[in-house]
Amino acid sequence: MVNKNVTKILIGFVHELPEKLGKTVLIGDREVAVFKLSSGRIRAIENRCPHKGGVLSEGIVSGEFVFCPMHDWKICLDDGKVQEPDKGCVKSYQTAIEGEEVYLIIEE
Repeated sequence: MVNKNVTKILIGFVHELPEKLGKTVLIGDREVAVFKLSSGRIRAIENRCPHKGGVLSEGIVSGEFVFCPMHDWKICLDDGKVQEPDKGCVKSYQTAIEGEEVYLIIEE
């Protein structure tokens, strides 16, 4: 069994995240797109579409998906998988809410 290094990073507060709109968060050299869904759940994925590098935080959110603003690729916010007929994947990140604080969980 391999032990992973887990880091919890404060990225903001629940009330700061607009519903169904993305927010770009910089973690070192990584850009992460963070979304508050209409259900209140917080999701985070890599901020670049695997197709042509579209900025996903600028995409349209529908349910559990974001649509890339460049070419309308549909990407699942739970696992980062691109929906067929397109192919690809972006890294997804776990989030945690403690009180009003929102954390990004980074596993390395």
